Amino acid sequence: MELLFYAYRDFIAEPDKLLQARGFGRAHHRVVHFVGRNPGITVNELLAILKITKQSLGRVLGQLIREGIVQQETRARDKRHRHLTLTPQGQAFEERVSADQRNRIAAAFTAAGPVAALGFEEVLRHMINDSGDLARFDREPRDAAERSQGA
Repeated sequence: MELLFYAYRDFIAEPDKLLQARGFGRAHHRVVHFVGRNPGITVNELLAILKITKQSLGRVLGQLIREGIVQQETRARDKRHRHLTLTPQGQAFEERVSADQRNRIAAAFTAAGPVAALGFEEVLRHMINDSGDLARFDREPRDAAERSQGA
C-alpha cells in the first residue's frame, strides 16, 4: 500500500503543477481526461464515471467551458442531453497535462516487461469496485500498443 501512495504522489506531481498554473485542480484533469477519451460523452455519462455531484461537475465544467477547453452541444434528435468534446485548445491542454503520466507509465511498463504490465493491469482491475467501470473501460477504443500497456 505504501508503494501505491508513493507512486500516486509522483504520478500526480507534474500534472498538479500545470493544473495549478491555470487555476485548475485534479477534478478538472479528470474531466478533461474522460471527455478526451470519450468525445461526445453526455454530462450524465460523465457523472456516472466520476461519481461526483452534479453541482461539483457543474462548477468544474463551467470553468473548462469558459476557458475554451471543453465545448458542449445538444444534438438535433435529442436536445435534453448535452454532449461534451474537447476543443482544439483542450486537446493540446490534455496532451500537455497528461504527457508526464503517459511517459511515466510507458517507462515503468518497459522496465518491468510485458508480463508485469499485464499483471499490474489485472491487479488494478481487482481494485475497482464497480463492474460497470470495467465494462466501460473494456469498450473504450484503444490501439493495440496502448492496450498492451494497460493504458
